[in-house]
Amino acid sequence: MTIAPPPPAPPAPPAAAPGAAPHVSDSEILCECRGVTQDFLLPNGSPLHVLHDINVTIKPKEVVLLLGQSGCGKSTLLRIMAGLIKPTAGTVEYHGKPLTGMNPGVSIVFQSFALYPWMTVAQNVEVVLKSAGLSAAEAAARASSVIKTVGLAGFEDAYPREISGGMKQRVGMARALAVDPEILFMDEPFSSVDALTAESLRAEVIDLWSAKDKNPKSILMVSHDIKEVAYMADRIIVLSANPGRVRTVVENQLPRPRDYRSPEFLKLVDYLHDIITGAEMPDVPPAPAAPTGGGVVPAVAAVPEAPIFEPLPAVLPSEIIGLLEYLDARGGREDIFRIASDMNREFGSVISVTKAAEMLDLVDTPKRTVVLAADGERFLRAAPHQRTALWRERILTLGLFQEIRDLLAQQPRHEIDQELVLETIIFRMPQEDYERTFKTVIQWGRYGDLFAYDDHTEKLTQ
Repeated sequence: MTIAPPPPAPPAPPAAAPGAAPHVSDSEILCECRGVTQDFLLPNGSPLHVLHDINVTIKPKEVVLLLGQSGCGKSTLLRIMAGLIKPTAGTVEYHGKPLTGMNPGVSIVFQSFALYPWMTVAQNVEVVLKSAGLSAAEAAARASSVIKTVGLAGFEDAYPREISGGMKQRVGMARALAVDPEILFMDEPFSSVDALTAESLRAEVIDLWSAKDKNPKSILMVSHDIKEVAYMADRIIVLSANPGRVRTVVENQLPRPRDYRSPEFLKLVDYLHDIITGAEMPDVPPAPAAPTGGGVVPAVAAVPEAPIFEPLPAVLPSEIIGLLEYLDARGGREDIFRIASDMNREFGSVISVTKAAEMLDLVDTPKRTVVLAADGERFLRAAPHQRTALWRERILTLGLFQEIRDLLAQQPRHEIDQELVLETIIFRMPQEDYERTFKTVIQWGRYGDLFAYDDHTEKLTQ
């Protein structure tokens, strides 16, 4: 899938060179990471390369959004800049000084509410203030003030079980704001609440940030919701995956307050969609033409190709079938943004389902359109038992399933342990989440009747 050009009407978001940090003077930078690379060690001893040569700056009075697919290292980068993780390579600086330990000017609002269930709203806020060295009286006074700021006055004595998801996240915001952070870090903070609550919370965060001469001066936020990114951000850092790299930087010049329905806002959303889909669902270039003319092509002995071990999107067979049925009901093709809207699914999850279907040759993705392929039509028209056989046929085009089939065939009882499959995944796909991949393998293999899996004995049998 190709990336469409920026929207023709102003504001046209300019993109910086991938991996390049914005050109600002050192005195303007609050926090910066330079050449940050992060590896984690897998159980087999091999490194998992999560981030590579990341350069990010945070300046005063700006909202910076990290955007990218699941697994691209957004949350890891946020934690590195907060001082929770020490990078494998590269440096993090706060006000021009190398960061050692926790970042003193940062507090974090996490995706999960992370509240102490045995504490009241007020106590959940006071606990961080007491840890910061404030007396009980000072902590109570500041907690009361910040609870009012986030709109929870009157709920100070309520317990987390007694309040809604949106109110729980307000408690998380109050706790983060109570320590008066210069930079507020937010890790997908609105993904656990309903759409209307999320929209209200976004507006409130922007109101708090925009207050003059008050902290937080700046916000660094992780999100996978493109409309949320367009609404919140002054600068959007788009990350690619495997490993995470800065793909591009988009300056958001839309004036505030922003209208989700304005033509300029929708053009920016469309532009960001094109960047993400261009990275995640690239058009396949045509195969090179065979040599022509009078030249003699030297004979080369045919060498069997080793199987390719493709990463498996963590989606269910039923989700792939649902996509095929959706396309069939709409004449066999639809724009991927329309699919996400009609299915009321987060855009990134729709991309994952589409990628999985395309891996199995059930759909094609010319540019932004998803098209039902011939094998997809054949699958939909088949009887249930035929669908099973066709699914098995398609997954056996993938290297990992071929290897598992061969391992089963080599055993006298056609039985293998879960551990052997996990080791195979770790060895063949060292950069992937082996537990998540294993779950996907089991779901896809069971549906295609390629093997059975016993959850109690943890054995696969053919």
